[in-house]
Amino acid sequence: MSLSRRNHESQPERPRERLLEHGPQVLTSAELLAIILRTGIRGCDVVTLSHRLIEHCNGLRGLLSSDAPKLLNLPGLGRAKACEILAVSELSRRALEEELKVGVSLDHPARVKEYCLTMLGHLKIEHCIALFLDNRFRLISCEEVSRGTLSQASVYPREVVKAALHHHAAALILAHNHPSGLAEPSQADIALTRHLKKALSLVDVRLLDHLIVAHSTAISLAEQGHV
Repeated sequence: MSLSRRNHESQPERPRERLLEHGPQVLTSAELLAIILRTGIRGCDVVTLSHRLIEHCNGLRGLLSSDAPKLLNLPGLGRAKACEILAVSELSRRALEEELKVGVSLDHPARVKEYCLTMLGHLKIEHCIALFLDNRFRLISCEEVSRGTLSQASVYPREVVKAALHHHAAALILAHNHPSGLAEPSQADIALTRHLKKALSLVDVRLLDHLIVAHSTAISLAEQGHV
């Protein structure tokens, strides 16, 4: 056996080869990202670049939730690589939403939290979304109902009721993020929940829950007895 062949065989398997041989679960997040990005930059191989990108965004969630301007400002990312990350992120979101629409019931708090963390956990400005559900608690539509400043957002119950009627929703889940990272509900959050529940009951739509998302944490006001 030649020296060059021995050296070639002794090298660790590359991420793509390991994925095909052993499955994606054996790869690190950086290695999986490296497969998507394909090439590194001068003086930095693709796996190292992937490590740096994930660390720069404080984790994989932060990277995949970044918008185009932020990605284009990251060192080592040009337009092509930024587009690849944006496409993967959007496909992941659509896959999750598709599952919720075709048969996964949202009456279980853990499922609701997972979805809302995906939608809101990375945002730096407060957003409020409404999940409109059918009578089997499957997702009809998810819509933004308010976008506020860093500290507050204005939600108008009449607009939420109007949207619920438009979608012929039987139930609704409200969720908003706290960019501060504090997941505990404020008195305003509790008051809004009670006001919205009363308004929806007038048109025979149930408010199932109100979630507060803070980075990687989500709490349920229903679990705390506020719904």
